[in-house]
Amino acid sequence: MFRRTGLVGFVGAALLAVPTAALAHPGHELPPASDFQKVTLNDFPGEPIALAVLPDGRVLHTARNGAVRIHEPSTGRNVLAATIPVYLHDEEGVQGIAVDPDFARNKWVYIYYSPVLNTPADDPTTPTVNEGDAPSTGTAADFARFKGYLQLSRFKLVGNTLVLGSEQKILQVATDRGMCCHVGGKIDFDSDGNLFLSTGDDSNPFFSDGYAPIDERAGRNPVFDAQRSAGNTNDLRGKLLRIKVGRDGGYTIPRGNLFKPGTPKTRAEIYAMGLRNPFRFTVDPETDVVYLADYSPDAQVANPARGPAGQGRWMAIDKPASYGWPYCVAPDQPYVDYDFATGVSGAPFNCAKPVNESPHNTGLRNLPPVEKAEVIYSYGVTAAWPELGTGGIGPMGGPAYNFDRHLRSRVKWPETFDGLPLFAEWTRDYVKAFHLDRRHQVTQVDPVLPEIVFDNPMDLEFGPDGALYVLEYGDGYFSENPDAQLARIDYVRGNRTPIPKASATPTSGQAPLTVAFSSAGTVDPDGDPLAYAWDFNADGRVDSRQPNASYTFTANGNYRPVLKVTDSTGRSAGAEVILPVGTLAPVVRFVTPTEDQPFSFGDTVTYQVAVTDDAPVDCARVTVTYILGHDQHGHPLSTSSGCTGSITTFLDPGHAGSANLTAVFVASYTDTGTPPQTGTDEVVLTPAA
Repeated sequence: MFRRTGLVGFVGAALLAVPTAALAHPGHELPPASDFQKVTLNDFPGEPIALAVLPDGRVLHTARNGAVRIHEPSTGRNVLAATIPVYLHDEEGVQGIAVDPDFARNKWVYIYYSPVLNTPADDPTTPTVNEGDAPSTGTAADFARFKGYLQLSRFKLVGNTLVLGSEQKILQVATDRGMCCHVGGKIDFDSDGNLFLSTGDDSNPFFSDGYAPIDERAGRNPVFDAQRSAGNTNDLRGKLLRIKVGRDGGYTIPRGNLFKPGTPKTRAEIYAMGLRNPFRFTVDPETDVVYLADYSPDAQVANPARGPAGQGRWMAIDKPASYGWPYCVAPDQPYVDYDFATGVSGAPFNCAKPVNESPHNTGLRNLPPVEKAEVIYSYGVTAAWPELGTGGIGPMGGPAYNFDRHLRSRVKWPETFDGLPLFAEWTRDYVKAFHLDRRHQVTQVDPVLPEIVFDNPMDLEFGPDGALYVLEYGDGYFSENPDAQLARIDYVRGNRTPIPKASATPTSGQAPLTVAFSSAGTVDPDGDPLAYAWDFNADGRVDSRQPNASYTFTANGNYRPVLKVTDSTGRSAGAEVILPVGTLAPVVRFVTPTEDQPFSFGDTVTYQVAVTDDAPVDCARVTVTYILGHDQHGHPLSTSSGCTGSITTFLDPGHAGSANLTAVFVASYTDTGTPPQTGTDEVVLTPAA
């Protein structure tokens, strides 16, 4: 699901130019990018997953490993609010975060995450076996060990601390752990305070030739059958859920969901079903219409014996509906009923009257008719939507802008964007604006600030100040990538915000450690005089107001000194330095395999990881992850532990024959020093011709 240059973690490829004359929906005259400014808020967000802007302008943002940080505009700090213990196999971890509509009074923050539980993990003393990977075949007892769930909870935010002990557990969504993919979730609220939660189909797509994963074979892990989840009316996966949370953390079902409470073999929480990986959506603040995007399967071309090529979808959900997965892309695009045991294709599914006959189905046999998404596009140029270009398919349902003429803000976006939902493409690094008619059909597509970099846009939200906040994943795999950041995009009125730079010498060492700090490189776009404020120990208090200063750290710790720079108009921004004081970060290096080492998919690759540290090395703390890279995306397929081991580089039939395939290995080691430090290394193997 994630990425680096030439590869990514959701999906991707190069964006090809489309001649203006070919556009079916001519561009609307939006303000030029020169009228906007991108302001970095956090250059070190971890592996970024989701954001939520608080009413006072602070910004919550999460990393998949459980870290929840708060950007504090008043100081420029990015404070660690909490670290939630999470299960991290494949794509699991922290997923969505949202702020209660009545946060000013109740201080609730909602988080969707993978609790640790007692799920099997790899034993580093058995380098030829990975106990953390669920078996592909076996008995119900074999699979039961990997049953888990994702947890929707809420926590009190007190100051800059997310109080984990205040947790109210609201809802659990079942998962089959130990295999990839599609467990993401987004949280949002409508104007009545109803909570919406999107859930992935939690299905392995890698042995379905890139078409519908509907493998019903006896003895096969149910994770290969999305009929058990997205196509199941009695399951919460592959859905958009809608509930009303009560005072004690329990919930009720609002009127108007897809199934009435009490309907046999259904879950009343379901608002929309038949979704594959609805990773991002937003509720329109004016209309309560849900703008949701759903990720595509991997087939590059249509196959009459299997079904259509991969299609990304964007829908304006204004009523309960079923969107067909894994039976149909749209009412006129069915998949074919395929027998995985015999390899024989049957008839195309009936999208008007889908029937779920899977032995894994616990819900209704007869399903609702398939609703058509407003936008459907594929890897090549899509005739109806040439403005979306070509490349990978990683659709993100972004926010709709609600212009407030009474809001006094120097950064709020102009009225030109009022009512336009934004659409982000994670693999193509862009944001578009959709124009809708009264029936919520897309009539026009505009590029949004094409000169401003959106480097794998992960989450977008308009803040109470009317500016757009963006969390970018950057180029890399399951780690904090160099290009990852939290940023704010302002509409410029008058002056621009200064651009601070901060550096430290030395960059590490044992306490007591005297460090010289420099603001060299700091500029103001308007040439305004600047005021400097250094907070060396990140306690929220100014330690120096000089452009350059020194500070002695008397205790070991992982520090994030921050420089806040303010111009004469009061506009400010901060820059941080990551400064480990104490033990050195370990140096992690792959001995084998080596970069560009030739291999063939199906090979078992033996790895050896060397760790150099100033403390004794514990090989049990080394993890190695194998990721299948394709164009600009990657899928994590296996994680092993230990300094030595082996991983089989399997290639799913859906990717077989595709160009630009690689095998990516990522090693990580966290030591036991004071404070603990982490080192990583990565190698990319290209298959032999």
